[in-house]
Amino acid sequence: MKILITGGAGYIGSHTLVEVIKAGHQAVVVDSLVNGHTEAVERVSKLTGSDIHLAVGDIRDKSFLESIFTEFAPEAVIHFAGLKAVGESVENPMAYYDVNVNGSRVLLEVMQSQNCHRIVFSSSATVYGEPQYLPYDENHPVAPINPYGRTKLMVEQMLGDWSAADPERSAISLRYFNPVGAHPSGLIGEDPRGRPNNLMPFIAQVAVGTSSELQIFGGDYDTRDGTGERDYLHVVDLAKAHVLSLNALADQEGHDVINIGTGHGVTVKEMVKAFEIACAHSINTRTVARRAGDLPCFFANSERAQARLGWAAKLSLTDMCRDTWTWQSQNPSGYKAREY
Repeated sequence: MKILITGGAGYIGSHTLVEVIKAGHQAVVVDSLVNGHTEAVERVSKLTGSDIHLAVGDIRDKSFLESIFTEFAPEAVIHFAGLKAVGESVENPMAYYDVNVNGSRVLLEVMQSQNCHRIVFSSSATVYGEPQYLPYDENHPVAPINPYGRTKLMVEQMLGDWSAADPERSAISLRYFNPVGAHPSGLIGEDPRGRPNNLMPFIAQVAVGTSSELQIFGGDYDTRDGTGERDYLHVVDLAKAHVLSLNALADQEGHDVINIGTGHGVTVKEMVKAFEIACAHSINTRTVARRAGDLPCFFANSERAQARLGWAAKLSLTDMCRDTWTWQSQNPSGYKAREY
């Protein structure tokens, strides 16, 4: 099958690109390179022995997208492209509505005009907001508490309306929990622009010496050790969920939402300890005040993923830390070749 991957030069997109090609599909990547890297796509080419076409452009540019669809004629889309930092979304919400919501609208319009009927969307557990119960299942009320989460929910709603308008259309929104890790080869991994927004890349930067300490935000939560607890999953497991979703779309009408998580939480201190084992030295940490809006604990109910996709997380916390360290130690400054 021919697959168009928007945002395929980014962290999750590049790992999914590997799995899509391994599954025997053809892929073309569209990426603005705001968060993605040309080097990531080049390294996926080496990993898979495939020539991969990277089209650099913005999904809000309708004529650009139309030219890609005309040339490549994709049968399905995996849609990652978008802005992704919660804090930035609070500071600059209009950019998030423009890129994430308007960009997705343009993509769906082009898909509609080009008779491409299947899409897998990169959504987020942030759509749930404050937990009314745990673990979150897909029936949990959705009430995102920041613009990033609201844009993800708006795109989900748009996908529901888009797919309901034509029985040939089908869409799956994967609600990720906390993707971490890297490809075990160490060739591709997470390379955030500037200061990391997430725990694992920050730990990795401290471990490799590019940052001096890890700040732990809050040590008095009602968790096993007082630090925040999250559902972390390996990015390779997550990537495989997208391939299984492509298969599921063939027998589906309308829009479905599916949690992708391990079903259990890991605290910040537990993550640090596991990473210290992986890198064989201590991580300098300092506990500071809680951040506004952080939740004590959240994790997924992933039963629907098993039932609908035949998917379950297979890789452990040890695997996540080992593969992140392999990536970071081999690439202390991230990708060498960068396009800004």
